[in-house]
Amino acid sequence: MLCNSPAVKILLISLLGLFVQVTSADNKSATKLTDSAKAAGSKVSYQSLSGALQPSPKVPNSSEYVFSAPPRESVEEGNKIYGPVAEYLSQVTGKKIIYKHSGTWGVYQGTMQHGGYDLVFDGPHFNGWRVSKIQHNMLVKVPGDFVFVALVKKENTRIQDVKQLAGYSVCAHAPPNLGTLTLLEQFTNPARQPIILSTDGWKNIYDGLIAGKCAAAVIPLAKLEQFEKNGAKTRIVFRAKALPDNAFSAGPRLTTEDQAKIVQALMSAEGKDATEALRHKYAADKFFVQATNEEYASLGEFLRNEWGYY
Repeated sequence: MLCNSPAVKILLISLLGLFVQVTSADNKSATKLTDSAKAAGSKVSYQSLSGALQPSPKVPNSSEYVFSAPPRESVEEGNKIYGPVAEYLSQVTGKKIIYKHSGTWGVYQGTMQHGGYDLVFDGPHFNGWRVSKIQHNMLVKVPGDFVFVALVKKENTRIQDVKQLAGYSVCAHAPPNLGTLTLLEQFTNPARQPIILSTDGWKNIYDGLIAGKCAAAVIPLAKLEQFEKNGAKTRIVFRAKALPDNAFSAGPRLTTEDQAKIVQALMSAEGKDATEALRHKYAADKFFVQATNEEYASLGEFLRNEWGYY
């Protein structure tokens, strides 16, 4: 038989020897890798597949605390509004607090959801979510109520109730703007919803309604009172419940002592100077008052249907 041939036997012996050498080399390499892993200890890590869906933000240095706000302004304008606040609070606390503009709403929300901000100034729904989900404490707020209204043009007699806006276009900021979410909360049937015509800026939203670009609009009541007097051009078809206004919250990396210092600082005479640009834009030049966790904690529910919050 062929397998009894001396030449074949020699070939088989050679192949067997080669197999043993390769296997031995592989075992030695595996042993070296195992030994290296043992020596490295905690340095060996594995990346979760889910990390590709939403990467975690860069964790700030332990000596650096990050202050941020929604990207409602350009980077340049944001630095003018929030930069002096960060500088002032660094002096007050003795900690390095820096302002970081997120660039986009996606980055802002993702970083916030992962606890990447130590100090934040934004709307009541975001503050409420941070209080209930990531251990933030409320510090100070803009005084007064925050009320949104849905409007139609005065001559529009077809729409008398907010529920009738289903299927109609509504000029509004894109979600997760709180005004838009308060409107959408009135529509529980996903098949019967208003059509949100994404528009930036309260004045642009109001002007879009007046120009006939949409059937309705959602703006704060305070803004409506600035744009027209006594319902000259529009009619309110929905008035949301009053909410607390924009506010500051602080995360757990800032100690309770630091948080108390920040509260006092933001309500002091020096704090009024440092927050002048911020208060002019978002507080109608009013001075901050102290806020409590209780008045904001439940408001995160407005974000229930927004991705990444619940």
